Amino acid sequence: MSVTLRSLEGQDEASILREIQAALHNLRFGAVEITVHNGQVVQIERKEKFRLQPQTNKPA
Repeated sequence: MSVTLRSLEGQDEASILREIQAALHNLRFGAVEITVHNGQVVQIERKEKFRLQPQTNKPA
């Protein structure tokens, strides 16, 4: 799953850092991608992976 966070245009450094921190919050498996254009952060994407555990059949 890929989620693009709200636009960062015109935001200060502290706001950008808060957005990055929010993207990392509770992320267990995945990635946070920060896109920079002309020296400014323009997009933050959070890609989260869900690891499914195989079902184990217990003897009755």
